[in-house]
Amino acid sequence: MSHKLALSSEIFKIISLASKELNIQSYVIGGFVRDFLLKRGTAKDIDIVAIGSGIELAQKVAELLPNKPKIQVFKTYGTAMLRYKDVEVEFVGARKESYTEDSRNPAVIEGTLEDDQNRRDFTINALALSLNETDYGELLDPFQGIKALEGKIIKTPLNPDVTYSDDPLRMMRAIRFSSQLNFTIEEESLLAISRNAHRLKIITLERVIDELNKIIASPKPSIGFLLLEQTGLLSEILPELIALKGVEEVEGQKHKDNFYHTLEVVDNIANNTDDLWLRWAALLHDIGKAPTKKFSKKVGWTFHAHEFIGSKMVYKLFKRLKMPLNAKMKFVQKMVLLSSRPIVLASEVSDAAVRRLVFDAGNDINSLMTLCEADITTKNSKKFKRYHKNFELVRTKIKQVEERDKVRNFQPPVSGAEIMKTFNLKPCREIGQIKEAIKEAILDGEIPNEHQASYEFMIEKGKQLGLKLT
Repeated sequence: MSHKLALSSEIFKIISLASKELNIQSYVIGGFVRDFLLKRGTAKDIDIVAIGSGIELAQKVAELLPNKPKIQVFKTYGTAMLRYKDVEVEFVGARKESYTEDSRNPAVIEGTLEDDQNRRDFTINALALSLNETDYGELLDPFQGIKALEGKIIKTPLNPDVTYSDDPLRMMRAIRFSSQLNFTIEEESLLAISRNAHRLKIITLERVIDELNKIIASPKPSIGFLLLEQTGLLSEILPELIALKGVEEVEGQKHKDNFYHTLEVVDNIANNTDDLWLRWAALLHDIGKAPTKKFSKKVGWTFHAHEFIGSKMVYKLFKRLKMPLNAKMKFVQKMVLLSSRPIVLASEVSDAAVRRLVFDAGNDINSLMTLCEADITTKNSKKFKRYHKNFELVRTKIKQVEERDKVRNFQPPVSGAEIMKTFNLKPCREIGQIKEAIKEAILDGEIPNEHQASYEFMIEKGKQLGLKLT
């Protein structure tokens, strides 16, 4: 089967020429071939395998390219990388691998193309296209990868228990590809993931989270998360989500299964935003419900302060998973903390409540509204329409309040310096009390967000605190 049109690009012609000059064979392999056959758009990286030295081939290619790009050489791994236009091209010598039980880093020896294809994670990634003059563009498919592509199947080339035990990150990759491509993991392969889930512990958290982020960023993240839960991998990574599973019943009263609800919310938000961290917020928005769940005979099931508890849990979760403890984490915390506020507003939209919401959310108000709209998962069509209509009213009210009161990123109209000058004060507690009182008065709608009204309010508040004008 020939795919010569796949290799019309200048870079492939030059690699072919360099291979000929070095008298070695070379092939395009892996993701580029898979994505080309799936028509998945432009490749960002290309893997080239050489039957010989990948580093020497990279050096020869760089010599032949018009712009003579710099090469990054990784001698430990026997690989080299160069940039061609906007694409990273990585060269490696064909190799055979053997693993020990406590590491995903294999012992490597030189091998044949067949050895190299054997070590690939999935049949769809073992496809290779020849760059050799004699059979340029010819497809080499030893494991029926084309059949797997056509059937939308994720399958390992060799025994899946060996493939996953050797490199347990491949379990995450199988689920990630399933989620990204909407492919089915072959049954024996899926069972092998369950059997080897405990092996994930030998993988660095950074690599695990990288794959998890790709699952969260996929078109329908629930595909991946249901597989993570089914295979036991989710228990290893995010037990906080597993804790949301199940429905309890007391005196005939049930609550919804918050795990499956969460996955619906993540899918909903994935239809409206590519923002990875807003998708993380959707994933974690209810994690505080497991530790706060209580049953009351008067009101039934309650989850008091679950948003507050959940926002605290976000920090611990990010820290445990070695994720960035920076503005991204604070954004997720903020979204979790505020996640119920617009829902409460939707039933009774008052100016004061909207002002406080805009003040607290700041520039993230639109992200918060996107999250809350994704949180509508009712199957009752009348309720669904009513909730969305209410949120439209909230959005309209936010816009009106914003234009009139300008409380987003609020700065008090009266500064601390002006308060000190007016009452002849040095830094003291009363300055903070006056500024806080002005802020509360503006948010409650007692006074407009203007200097003159705030100044007059400051005078009155100062008198109440026993301060004297200068």
